[in-house]
Amino acid sequence: MTLRTTAEYVESLRDNRTVWYRGRRVEDVTREPDLRVAIDHAALDFDLVHDDCHRCLAVATDKDTGDEYSAYYRVPRSVDDLRDRSRLIECATGLGGTLVTLVKEIGSDALFGLLRVLDGDGLDRAETYLRRCRDDDLAVAVAQTDVKGDRSKPPHAQDDDDLYVRVVDEQRDGILVRGAKCHTSVSMNANEIIVLPTRAMGPDDTDYAVAFAVPVDSPGLSLYVSAYGGGPKPEFEFPISSKHAMVESLTVFDDVFVPWNRVFACREPQLAGPIALAFVEFHRFTAVSYKLPLVDALVGAAALISDMNGVAHAAHVRDKLAQLIAYAETVRALTEMAALRGRIAQRGIAVPDPLTTNLAKLTFATGYHRALELVQDCAGGLLVTAPGADDWLNPGIRPVLEKYFRAAAPAEERLRLLHAISDLTTRDFGGYQSVLAVHAEGSIEAEKLQMARSYDASRAIDYARRLAGIDTPEA
Repeated sequence: MTLRTTAEYVESLRDNRTVWYRGRRVEDVTREPDLRVAIDHAALDFDLVHDDCHRCLAVATDKDTGDEYSAYYRVPRSVDDLRDRSRLIECATGLGGTLVTLVKEIGSDALFGLLRVLDGDGLDRAETYLRRCRDDDLAVAVAQTDVKGDRSKPPHAQDDDDLYVRVVDEQRDGILVRGAKCHTSVSMNANEIIVLPTRAMGPDDTDYAVAFAVPVDSPGLSLYVSAYGGGPKPEFEFPISSKHAMVESLTVFDDVFVPWNRVFACREPQLAGPIALAFVEFHRFTAVSYKLPLVDALVGAAALISDMNGVAHAAHVRDKLAQLIAYAETVRALTEMAALRGRIAQRGIAVPDPLTTNLAKLTFATGYHRALELVQDCAGGLLVTAPGADDWLNPGIRPVLEKYFRAAAPAEERLRLLHAISDLTTRDFGGYQSVLAVHAEGSIEAEKLQMARSYDASRAIDYARRLAGIDTPEA
C-alpha cells in the first residue's frame, strides 16, 4: 500500500489521456493553467494524509497487515465509520473553499455500491479493483449520467444507439463499449473512471446494462472538458475560485476495450437499477457531507458583513441570521442523523439511512436559493458594484477606496469579504454552486421519490387507525 504525495499524484496525470479544452487538444493537463487549478484543488485529498492535523481522519490502517491507506477507501462497517467518513469529506471540502475535492470520494461511493449489489465473478472483480484503488492510492472518477437523447424513450429506442453507453462486442479477453456520459466530474484529473448504469433497464436494454472501470488514458476514450468558470482570476477579486475549481466533461467511449477483470456487470439488465440506486445511497451522503462547509460559510459571511456594515443589531438582520442558522443546522443535523440511522446491509457494509440522507439533500437544495437571497440582502449592492483588483492594486486609486469604503471595518477587510461573498453567490463560482444545489447527485424530484420509497408508513398508518377506532386488517 502507498499514500501518494501531491507531486506523485500530479505526475500520474502526465500520460496519453485525450483531453479537449476550449476547442483544442491538451497534451499535458498539468500545464494548462485553468485545468491546473482543478488539479491543485483535488490534490488536497493527497495533502491530508501527510498533514499531522488531519491524519487521524484521512488515514486508515489495515487491521491484518498494519499498512496505512486513504480512509476514503475504508469500507464502512459501522455507524462510527459512516460518521468518520462524513467528517473527512467535510474537512477536505472546508479546506477546499466550500468545494468538494471528489477524486476519492465519488469512486469509493461507487465501489461500496457495487460491493453491496454484485455477486459471483462481478463481486470478485469489484473487490479486487477496490484493493487496487486503495493500495495504489488512485484518483477515481465516476461516469454515470448518460447523455440520454429523447428522455421519453428508453435506451434501446433512441434514434441513435450511442446515446447511452453500450456493449458493442464481447471478445474472449474483454468487451468493446461505445457511447457517451455527461457531467463527469474530475474525469480530467483522475487516474481511473468507473462507469455505472444511470437507470433501471428492461430486457430490450440488455446491451446498455454494463458497469466497468478503465484508465483515463484508454485508447478511444475522449474527454471534452467544460470551460465554465475558466480563465485567469485575481485573488483579491476571486478569493475562492482563483484557487479552487472542479471541472466536468462529456466523456466519449469510441470502441473502448475493457478487459474482463475490469467488467463488473455485462448485459445484465436486472442489475442496472440496483447498481444505480446503491451508488446513489452512498453518493448522496457524500453530497450532504460536503455541503456542510458551504452552509457554514453562508452563515459566517452574512454575520460578518452585517457587522462590518454596522447593521448587525438591526432586528431584520437578526431575523435573517436566525433563518440562515436554522437552515444550516437543519442540514447538519439531518446529515449526522443519516449516519446514526445507518444500517448494516449486505456483506456487513454500513449504509447511510436513505430517508434521512435524501431529506438532508432536499432541505439543502430547496432552501439554497433563499439562503443566497438572505446573504445578499445582508451584504448589499456592493456585491456587484465594488471596485476590483486592478483598482485596489493601483497606488493612485487605493487611497480613495480606503477612504470611501471604510465602514465599521477597514476598507480592505470589507472589500475582501464582499468579493468572497460575491465569488460564492453571484459570479461564475456562485452560479456553479447554485446549479449543483439543484442537480448534483440527483434532482430534487429524485430525492422526493427516494424519500417516498424509503419511508415505512405502516407505523403512522396503524396509529391513525387506532385514533379513528378502525380495526387493523388481518395480516
